[in-house]
Amino acid sequence: MQARIQRITPFLWFDSQAEEAALFYTSIFPNSRIVSTMRYGKGGGRPVDRPEGSVMTVAFELDGYGFTALNGGPHLTIDGAISFVVNCQSQEEVDHYWARLTEGGDEKAQQCGWLKDRFGVSWQVVPAALIDLLNDPDPERARRATAAMLQMKKIDIEALRKAAAG
Repeated sequence: MQARIQRITPFLWFDSQAEEAALFYTSIFPNSRIVSTMRYGKGGGRPVDRPEGSVMTVAFELDGYGFTALNGGPHLTIDGAISFVVNCQSQEEVDHYWARLTEGGDEKAQQCGWLKDRFGVSWQVVPAALIDLLNDPDPERARRATAAMLQMKKIDIEALRKAAAG
């Protein structure tokens, strides 16, 4: 039986930090690993001026999902228009992922559960309780939870629950 290929794989372009980023991310998430590393070869045909033998791409898995990182040079940069959502079941998970992903990141980029890590990649650390509160059938509870969330950087589940309760 042939292994199932992931149909869509996020592909992250870095100047020269692909391996460092892959190692950082795989240290944060369970069920994660470096799958393979390709290196730039000899001669022409290299799209960027990279030394022979330097890392070109790193294929890695985060919690079982495939990603690829490329050292493609400074031509393109990562911006906040695309982010990765980390769905959390508890405040402990929120605290863990927030602390790890913000190590060396951009403090100014953080609001409403969004953060930008040290490589410029945007993440949303979202507890399931937030979605439940924002979709509360009582529109006033949902409004109060939304207002509280808009004041937060890292999401605090208990503070959201208190705000929703009034």
